[in-house]
Amino acid sequence: MSFYLLLLQLAGAVTLLLWAVRMVRTGVERAHEPALRRALRGSGSGLVKAAGLGTVIAILLQSSTAVAILAAGFAGQGILSVGTGLALMLGADLGSSLVVQVLSFNLSGLIPVLLIAGGVLFFKSHSRNWRQTGRILMGIALILVSLGMISSATQPLRDSEVLPMIIGYLKGDFVTAFLLAAAFTWLAHSSIASILLVATFAAEGIVPLELGISFVLGANLGGGLIAAALTRSMVVEARRIAIGNLMFRGIVSIVILFSLHLLKLPLDSLGGDVARQLINLHLAFNLLLVVLCLPLVGYMEKLAGWFIKEPANGENGLAPVEAASALDYGVINSPRLALASATREIMRMAEVIEIMLQPLMDIYETGDKEKIKVTRRLEETVDKAQLEIKLYLAKINYPEDDEEDAKRGKELSHFTINLEYVGDAIAKTLMRLAEVKHEKKLSFSKEGWRELTELHHQVMANMQLALNVLISRDRVSARQLLEEKDRMRSAEHKSYGSHLQRLQHGTIKSIETSNIHLETVRTLKMINSLYASIAYSILSESGDLLKSRLVDDV
Repeated sequence: MSFYLLLLQLAGAVTLLLWAVRMVRTGVERAHEPALRRALRGSGSGLVKAAGLGTVIAILLQSSTAVAILAAGFAGQGILSVGTGLALMLGADLGSSLVVQVLSFNLSGLIPVLLIAGGVLFFKSHSRNWRQTGRILMGIALILVSLGMISSATQPLRDSEVLPMIIGYLKGDFVTAFLLAAAFTWLAHSSIASILLVATFAAEGIVPLELGISFVLGANLGGGLIAAALTRSMVVEARRIAIGNLMFRGIVSIVILFSLHLLKLPLDSLGGDVARQLINLHLAFNLLLVVLCLPLVGYMEKLAGWFIKEPANGENGLAPVEAASALDYGVINSPRLALASATREIMRMAEVIEIMLQPLMDIYETGDKEKIKVTRRLEETVDKAQLEIKLYLAKINYPEDDEEDAKRGKELSHFTINLEYVGDAIAKTLMRLAEVKHEKKLSFSKEGWRELTELHHQVMANMQLALNVLISRDRVSARQLLEEKDRMRSAEHKSYGSHLQRLQHGTIKSIETSNIHLETVRTLKMINSLYASIAYSILSESGDLLKSRLVDDV
């Protein structure tokens, strides 16, 4: 078999490995994202707890980068401090190294079982969570398949004339090997895949221990580069978490790199063969990182703040970048084009509303006056957009026989008005409730706070689904949106019932915040219903909607 064909097979196996790792992460995110977000929201009570939580979530997601993005998002909303975010990242890196430990064992006998179980769950289950569990199982199976393919593809490479020359050079230049591994990990966007690849090469006798050390430490540096690159356009707090984690990993990896190579420190205690020693080195590195760096999180938070300054205009990340209106009066006489133009502007309007609603729970918790002020300022942007879109839709010239486009125009106008109501509800009701809670120094009960947080997550997810329905007009998605509306109504009734029970039991915090709790629940339900309204016209056209809920009079 030619050298180039071997490289092609190896590239295909590596691609499958990267895709399979992503497949597992996607399944976990889709099935359990609300729970993961709730856990992250409650991680601010201690650095050790935050690190432990980061470890658990990274194991579930099979990615420390995914934890970094989640943490960065919460830091941007003010829910997590930079110090807590750094502790989460240290734990997440340890979690990803534990995943490598598990996947490095010979689990090939599980591949058929995982594929069959995953396939049955994904194709036969009607539950979204069970389908995603099937995706996770199939992803794990494909990771194991890809590792077997990599092993098979690399066996003939040992007899290659070119490879020993490359290995010999990199073995003598450990700095270049270190940087190459960091670059590959950054490009692959997966430190887990990089370490497994290095271990597989080592098991086949291609990568010696000295070179493997450089590759493993370089992959750990590359893992920090991924998060730094993905957060470079985010708010200041998010970038500080990523850059602080990168500095931790960079400093420790470079120190260990030179120590192991120049001082010739033995690695016999890390395991038997070279592959096992390298995998254990990866775990030991991340464990050492937690032990050494967790006490230094406060200092790194200050250092990261020195590197990444607050923007000069003092914006706190809530306000969106001003964008030009998408309303194009040049196509006003072409209904299809004009409706598309109006839809783009509605999406921009919805984006502003999302920015207003996203930090709600943080504002309830902190009573941040500046964020409340910014939210109310954004409501003026929503009002202006609503008026402009409504006037634009009214000026579209529909041909007499073009009932479909005319109906679509009315549908967009109705949805635009509903979005303006949502903006009013956030700025005039929810922000007022946040102010009252802060002024009176009130606190929700633990159960009440959990209920409100879950409702808020549910509304945010349904907002995205509603916008997808607006664009796609997909019947299945529209049905799902109304099903979610029913779930929201059930969650509202359940919250009311639980709240009344707490009042009956004399829970002081529930009594003090009763009006705020009930009005918040009612407002979130109303916002959810306004977004769900986009589904009615679609399902009415397809015959999926009853004309009336009333039973016929007999």
